[in-house]
Amino acid sequence: MVSGPSSDPPRRKLWRINAFQGRAFEGPHLRTLAPVLEAAADAAQPSQPAAPRDLRMQNTVRLLSTLALKGAVLSLAARYQAEAGAGIDADFAPTVPLLGRLRAGETADVVILTREGLDGLRAEGAVVAESCVDLARSFVGLAVKAGAHHPDIATEPAFRAALLAARSVAYSGLGASGIFFAQLIERMGIAAEINARASIVRQGFTAERLLTGEADLAVQQISELKLVAGIEVVGPVPLHLQNPAVFSAGRMAASKNPVHADRLLKFLASPEVAPALRESGLEP
Repeated sequence: MVSGPSSDPPRRKLWRINAFQGRAFEGPHLRTLAPVLEAAADAAQPSQPAAPRDLRMQNTVRLLSTLALKGAVLSLAARYQAEAGAGIDADFAPTVPLLGRLRAGETADVVILTREGLDGLRAEGAVVAESCVDLARSFVGLAVKAGAHHPDIATEPAFRAALLAARSVAYSGLGASGIFFAQLIERMGIAAEINARASIVRQGFTAERLLTGEADLAVQQISELKLVAGIEVVGPVPLHLQNPAVFSAGRMAASKNPVHADRLLKFLASPEVAPALRESGLEP
């Protein structure tokens, strides 16, 4: 999100999965999830002796994922822990910042990125080629604040008119959807008009700008739009104008937990999780 200068160093907003309740928590600390999960497990089963800390960490998979898979991962976390006996320590961010963090030396067991982003890491040897799997396709869509008028976007002329009529359009400055949208409005010849009053979000959910009144329309992956309460998805950008993004996953070559990493990849790519992917706005 665009903000003014600050004297304080920026802090990433990290999301932690509570696998017992299927919710996300925010916090400034990178490694907080595993102790929380284990403390909850100990409280739920007081008769069981506590496991050593190193064993607990072995039973936690560190996941870095694009925002598009956040809803699906959150909804599946408790089920995975029950079936595999391992928790998920997840952090969600747009693909471009994630790639930057990984190339700067941040580590994980599993990464979920656009197929192109994962292919780049695989070519660099950072991801094990044999572990890579495609998880889902995702379409870019449009949203409005709940109760607001749904513009007609079924055809290219109608979509164009809706964008030009909006007081402001919110779109991502770094995510795959934002890169696509910036290129699309350029091809349509309306980039100058849209960008003159656009609300460009550096990180996070564009639909939040609908709630603050900073934008009338929000553009993002449909699975990301659906994560914001108080908005309504109008529909996808006309399909002939877009190629769906494919999100893929793989195990990092430097993974400290390859067994559980491979188990998580197999779980996420299984037919059994397809309904959860669809519910989140993705196409398995």
